[in-house]
Amino acid sequence: MDTGLGRRIAYWRDRRGFTQTDFGQLMGQTKRWVQSLEGGQRQQDPRLSVLVRAADVLRVPLEQLLSDTPPSPMTESRPPAEALTVIDAVYTPTGDEDPPATAVLQRRLVYCCEAFQACHYATLARELPALIGGAEQAAHAAAVGEQSEAQALLSRVYQLVTSYLHKYGSATAIQAALAADRSLAAAERSGDPVQMGAAARRVAKSLVYQQRPEAAVTFATTAARRLSADLANRGPLGLSTLGMLYLSAALAASSQDRSTARVRAATDYVDEAEDVAKRQGGDLDEDYTMFGPTNVALHRMDMLLRFEDGWSALEAADEVDPQALAGMSRERQAGHRVSKAHASLLTRRKDDAAKAFLEAEKLAPEEVRGRPDTVNLVKDVVGATANPGTGLRALAERCGLRA
Repeated sequence: MDTGLGRRIAYWRDRRGFTQTDFGQLMGQTKRWVQSLEGGQRQQDPRLSVLVRAADVLRVPLEQLLSDTPPSPMTESRPPAEALTVIDAVYTPTGDEDPPATAVLQRRLVYCCEAFQACHYATLARELPALIGGAEQAAHAAAVGEQSEAQALLSRVYQLVTSYLHKYGSATAIQAALAADRSLAAAERSGDPVQMGAAARRVAKSLVYQQRPEAAVTFATTAARRLSADLANRGPLGLSTLGMLYLSAALAASSQDRSTARVRAATDYVDEAEDVAKRQGGDLDEDYTMFGPTNVALHRMDMLLRFEDGWSALEAADEVDPQALAGMSRERQAGHRVSKAHASLLTRRKDDAAKAFLEAEKLAPEEVRGRPDTVNLVKDVVGATANPGTGLRALAERCGLRA
C-alpha cells in the first residue's frame, strides 16, 4: 500500500481529533485495522469505496487522501440572508434627504454597539442599514467646522459594520473589506487617532480574511508605531486602541503556518498588549473594546489555538480569572467558550468540547448557531463523538446539522 496514503489519513485523523479507536469505529473497523492502514502494512491498496468512506468521515475531499497536492480553494458561499440588507446598504448611494441629528445617530450607534456585544446579530441586521445611510448623509451634509465629528461617526459606523460582517467569515469577506476601507478613509479625514487606530485593526482583520496575514501584521504594527504617542496622550481610550492593535497583530501572525519564528513574533505582540494593559490599569470597555488584562489573556489563548496548540491553549485558559471573565461582554464570554471547545476537540476531550459549546449557546445563542465557523466546529465535535449525548445532538439540530 502507498505509505503516503496512510500518512495522509493519519494526519487528517489527528486534525479532526480522532483517536485510532474513534476512527475505526466510524469506519466500522478495529483499531488494529487503522494501525495497519496508517502504517502502510496492509498487503493491498484499500478499495475505492473504503477511501470514499474515509474522506467522508474525515470531512476532506478524496483528492486530499490520494495526493499531497494542496486542495483547490473552496468556492465562496453566498452571504447569509440576514446580512444582505446590511450589504445592500453599504452599496447604496447616499440620498438627498436631510440627515438625522447627530445626537440621534450617536444614540443609534450606541444601541448597535451594545447589541453587538450582546451577540444580538438579528438586531444589527435590522438597525445597521438605516444607521449607515444616516451617517453617510450626515458626513455629506456637515459644515466645514463639523466635518471632523461627522467623519469620526461615519468611521465608527463602518467599523461596526466590518465587525458584524466578519462574523460570517469568508462568505462576507469582500464586503467586510470594503466597509473596513471606508472606515479607515473616514477616520483619516476626521484626524482622530483613536478612530484611525480602531479602523486600522478592522483593516488588518480583513486582510487576514483575504488570506494575507503577513500584510495584516505589517499594517497593524505600522499603525501602532505611527499612532503610539498620540494614543498614549488620550488616556485609557487611546491605550485601549493601541493595545487592540497589538492583539490584532498577534492574531494575524498566528493565522500563518506554525513556525518557531512566528510563534515568537505572535507571543511578542501579545506581550506588547499586556504591557499596554498594565499602563491602562484594568479591564475597561473603552470604545467597546473590553480591553485590559483579561482580554489580553483571552487573546493569548486564541493565538495558541490558531497555531493548533490545543494543550497550551487550555493551559492559557486556566490562567483566566473566572470572576474577571464574568465581567466581559457576552460576545467575549461566548467566544472564549467556543475557543475552549475548539481546544478541547484538538486534545480529544470531546465531552469538554460539547459542554463548552452548550455553555456558549446559553450565553449567546446567535454566536453559536448563526456563525459558519462555529457551526462547522459543532459539526466537527459531533463527527468526532461516536455517541453524541442528548445535549450535543439537540445543539447540532439547532445549528441545522444532522446528529
